[in-house]
Amino acid sequence: MAGSREIRNKIKSVKNTQKITRAMEMVAASKMRKAQERMKKARPYGEKIRNVAAHMSRANTEYRHPFLIARDTVKRIGVIIVTSDKGLCGGLNTNVLRKVVNQMKTWQAEGEQVEVCCIGNKGLGFMSRIGASVTSQVVGLGDTPDIAKLIGAVKVVLDGYTQDQFDRVYIFYNRFINTMKQEPVMEQLLPLIDERMQGSEQDSDKPKAIWDYIYEPEAKSVIDDIMVRYVEALIYQAVAENMASEQSARMVAMKAASDNAGNVINELTLIYNKSRQAAITKELSEIVGGAAAV
Repeated sequence: MAGSREIRNKIKSVKNTQKITRAMEMVAASKMRKAQERMKKARPYGEKIRNVAAHMSRANTEYRHPFLIARDTVKRIGVIIVTSDKGLCGGLNTNVLRKVVNQMKTWQAEGEQVEVCCIGNKGLGFMSRIGASVTSQVVGLGDTPDIAKLIGAVKVVLDGYTQDQFDRVYIFYNRFINTMKQEPVMEQLLPLIDERMQGSEQDSDKPKAIWDYIYEPEAKSVIDDIMVRYVEALIYQAVAENMASEQSARMVAMKAASDNAGNVINELTLIYNKSRQAAITKELSEIVGGAAAV
């Protein structure tokens, strides 16, 4: 009965794994709802500061912020990659990192140098393994995005653009579509493009005329602060979207793992029953054969 004993041990092991995946599925479902609420709450602030920045970009002021000025040639590119700190979330990180690698190959083929800012442990580990140039990093964000933790790593990239170290800055992250779908996207962060700042055609707050604010004490200091806050809001929103996508993907992955464990248990149970029945049949045959011989 050694074979039956091994099968019983395998069934017990798979059942224990199934308990863990079910618990992780329920935890991820709870965190997913909270992450979605944070993501939705961050959108009104992002929309309002986008409207203010759009008005400033269209205004007739003597000062124009460097974030709004496009460079004639592109030789160096800064990339901000948003991934999760933990795994067990399906192909979420793999999809966005594959998109990053394909785009980096395209840029490098065109003779452009790429430097990376990693938000999340998975992206940092991957970029370190492939030998990418990592300028800044932030890991251990937890389940709640904190702008105070992001500012340090992000400021390195923003200062690099202002000081002409980068000609363009892009951000890669997973956009939350719904619980079952998360889409890896690439967006141009700097220079700020008019289409993104003006919003969609259905946006009622879209600037319809060129007008300006009254600045106090001066336009430069106010516009500098507003533009930096706007870019930080874009990055915060991307991190919030990625966290909501992470919890959704983890919940789906753990549910699939629990279902697969159930299928494995059923198959092993069937094999165990067949093995047990074969052993019983063999014993009966031996008893009958012995009785007939007597």
